[in-house]
Amino acid sequence: MSTVMAALPCAERTPAVEAELNYLAPGTTRPVNYTFEPPAGTPWSSGTLDPRRVTIRNARPLAEAGEISLDRNGFQLISHRSAVSDFTDESLIRLVYRPEAEALLRDMTGAEKVVIFDHTLRDSANGSRASSTLREPVRRVHNDQTFVSGPRRVRDHLDAEEAQRRLSHRFAIVNLWRPLSVVEQLPLALCDARSIAAGDLVPTDLVYRDKTGETYSFLANPQHRWFYFPRLRPDEALLLKIYDSLENGAARLTAHTAFDDPTSLPDAPARRSIELRALLFWPAKTDAH
Repeated sequence: MSTVMAALPCAERTPAVEAELNYLAPGTTRPVNYTFEPPAGTPWSSGTLDPRRVTIRNARPLAEAGEISLDRNGFQLISHRSAVSDFTDESLIRLVYRPEAEALLRDMTGAEKVVIFDHTLRDSANGSRASSTLREPVRRVHNDQTFVSGPRRVRDHLDAEEAQRRLSHRFAIVNLWRPLSVVEQLPLALCDARSIAAGDLVPTDLVYRDKTGETYSFLANPQHRWFYFPRLRPDEALLLKIYDSLENGAARLTAHTAFDDPTSLPDAPARRSIELRALLFWPAKTDAH
């Protein structure tokens, strides 16, 4: 399901940039991240960071050539203009944007059912990890689910009978990531799923007020191939593969992080974005396992 990409100005065709990404240091005990202010004396995030300077390639030419896809690389650029212009209005997000996103995800992936289970607004100037409504960009290499927590999400959001039935066939979790203005600072770096090894993944606790989830942190690996899409616009969006139950060689997850783009101007506007995380379910006939 290809999309027609508009002609791009030269500024968006920078071949690559060099930037620092925050990996997890080897030998770190199981990291813990809090989604709310932790108890006194407890850090928001544990685990020692291991910053590494890497090459991050411009993926726009590859996307235009049809060489980037969700199942091959773990991420994909799509062209889509939302009917919502005011993302500060929670009712518009729930009544307009979520149904719009469900239809888009079905169309782009062929899934027969889509269940959006959360959304997050981010703002690099005004967002805070202490806020549940407006968060700051995450500057650590991570993936939002693990091979353990992915199936848990199905049980969390479907009744027991349907969950049992859906878990016997292919399902995935996908992040639909959209900028709310042209991204001029802190773009998203995306790791080609084919360059990730099992030993790079570090299960990490994500503590909510009512439960503990699990995400992946990542160890540095010189084989990682990093990409980004310069100056993403609000009429564009990214699909990120967070989990896939299918074990047929397709991407099962990817890694991503915000990064300091060395080409950004010092007075560049704040990065504003919204992400939706959704369960995708396919009929039994699409299974290959």
